[in-house]
Amino acid sequence: STGSLGHGLPVAVGMALAARERGQKHRVFAILSDGDCNEGSTWEAIMFAGQRHLSNLIAIVDYNRIQALGFSKDILDLGDLESRVAPFGWACKSIDGHDYGQIAAALQEISPLDSKPTCIIANTIKGKGVRFMENQVHSHYWHVTDEDLARAMKELEE
Repeated sequence: STGSLGHGLPVAVGMALAARERGQKHRVFAILSDGDCNEGSTWEAIMFAGQRHLSNLIAIVDYNRIQALGFSKDILDLGDLESRVAPFGWACKSIDGHDYGQIAAALQEISPLDSKPTCIIANTIKGKGVRFMENQVHSHYWHVTDEDLARAMKELEE
């Protein structure tokens, strides 16, 4: 995964390029957040991967529209992420990131013959299924107490 500051995709691009140069057939996956997509290094990686046709690279973006300090639309709105990434030479697909069937189908649809990197935009809701956490900015960074955990588990079991 990418961690803070959006370094994951650039590292994955380097790994995918190195694998291709060595004749290796494996794929490289990067899981990143929409907040990572605010970083310049992420967009440099997107441009580079598209230009180099790194078809062995798959980026999965957790697009929940919340960042560490607020809603993405209030910080740096990415809007329709698919329409922003695709012009750089990527095959893009938006899915419901909570639907395991859609996730599996999106991964199975990736063609090894395609000459493009793939970006799967997994639309999600932070804290989904737990009413006091769902779509709340604080759910991004807060410390979960034992009481919070018990309450969340009870809601998920209902």
